[in-house]
Amino acid sequence: MSNDEGRMTNENRPPGRLLGVDFGSKRIGLSICDPACSIASPLATVDAGGGDEAAAGAVLRAAESFAPVAIVLGLPLNMDGTEGPQAKATRRFGQVLAGIVRLPVYLWDERLSSVAAEDALRDAALPRKKQRARVDRVAAQMILQGFLDAGAWWREPEYVPS
Repeated sequence: MSNDEGRMTNENRPPGRLLGVDFGSKRIGLSICDPACSIASPLATVDAGGGDEAAAGAVLRAAESFAPVAIVLGLPLNMDGTEGPQAKATRRFGQVLAGIVRLPVYLWDERLSSVAAEDALRDAALPRKKQRARVDRVAAQMILQGFLDAGAWWREPEYVPS
């Protein structure tokens, strides 16, 4: 299979794990994929308070032991594909994140990922308090899994460390 078919082969696979990020104004959900870049798993939720630099530092601390080689940052587009205020904030965060974490950052359409994560957690019959605690990292998992399933790593990253 080739890149044109959107499938991962040994030739076009990234050389390590990818970190998925669901950026929010209060919390940031994180996920990580396996070394084969086939399965994404929820990782952690970190605080987004204190500004983009502090939030990027929190992402770095939470993920550094996994040694990711790139980041997939969910871009919250409007349903019509336009960018609203949260997408613009996410883009700003992506630039800061690339500089602090020193990894390339790919943007990935995350429309409805949080809704899908909430639905999945509700279907798992978890108590509401546990659902709220996990929704951001499950959303990050869904963002990263979508990127992996699409084989989108052949694209150029949106942000690269300078």
